[in-house]
Amino acid sequence: MAAIYQAVYRRASSLFCRLHSTYIRKMRYLNELKEDDSLCRQAQTSGTFYLFHNLSPFLQKVGKKYLVPQLSAAEMKRILEKFRETEQWIEKSVLISCSDEHVPHFALDLGWDDSSFHLWALEKSIIESELKGSFTDLRKALFVLDEKDSSLLASAQSLLQWHDSHQYCSKTGQPTQKNVAGSKRVCHASGITYYPQMSPVVITLVSDGSRCLLARQPSFPQGMYTALSGFCDVGESVEEAVRREVAEEVGLEVDSLWYSASQHWPFPSSCLMIACHALVRAQQAEISMNSLELEEARWFRLEEIIEGLKREPRFSKQADGILLPWFPPKQAIAHRLICEWVKQQTS
Repeated sequence: MAAIYQAVYRRASSLFCRLHSTYIRKMRYLNELKEDDSLCRQAQTSGTFYLFHNLSPFLQKVGKKYLVPQLSAAEMKRILEKFRETEQWIEKSVLISCSDEHVPHFALDLGWDDSSFHLWALEKSIIESELKGSFTDLRKALFVLDEKDSSLLASAQSLLQWHDSHQYCSKTGQPTQKNVAGSKRVCHASGITYYPQMSPVVITLVSDGSRCLLARQPSFPQGMYTALSGFCDVGESVEEAVRREVAEEVGLEVDSLWYSASQHWPFPSSCLMIACHALVRAQQAEISMNSLELEEARWFRLEEIIEGLKREPRFSKQADGILLPWFPPKQAIAHRLICEWVKQQTS
């Protein structure tokens, strides 16, 4: 029996090492591409490309499913030649990932002018007709794709947007130049190197022990409630940001809090969502809402949360016109926080 156990253990350990080594090799290869312009330029000739137009990703609908096509380098060359465009377009692409087999993935936005390359935006409808798909707003795309594709497109759009907004040095006003991979931009006049950044945001599900607090802003879709969130101030820790946001938005004092998970979110401009749970005292749970920040904030009982998680937005309106509450879909980290609270309440 011991011999069988040891054999199984060795086999499992060997499999883990192989998987682990694949990941390490992949990460190191990506790092090489970011640091070596010539290697990355060579990789562009064998990589695949995700297309965007004015930050909207290109999708194809197959049956009831939406897919994100990956165009080969040869296909990209064919399309550019058909539109009588120069292959300089490829220089505008940014590296976003690679496969386990080291096939690099790039993102390219064909909807932007670039006077430095003498490139002008391609007509969206012509591309859509040629490739039999459509450029779709990212907010919609994130919720019709699987988690892997959603995450990749969110990262790609954030990186493309960062490059578009950092074309000039903040110190000298001179143009900056991206490296081939798009992992940085350099101002040669000042020597300053700029790297893509994310803004930290705390998102917090507040509970008084038996209820959880959800809120909505005027800009939200009708009927949607979610956890409290806000940007971290300079110099704040996550814990300080959570306590401040809860105090500012709903006038409650956090008694204790704990971390749950994190998620990159591309809106409004590349955020790192840091998800936490916070507990307030039931005896001090009267909401004092900040109407400058929120339209509504209220406590939800467990039964309401369970029903709301089952409800889809299009079914939230009753015959009498009353809107029933619904919550963010599973792709959003707020959904995870709500589900964790339900699990804790029912366990």
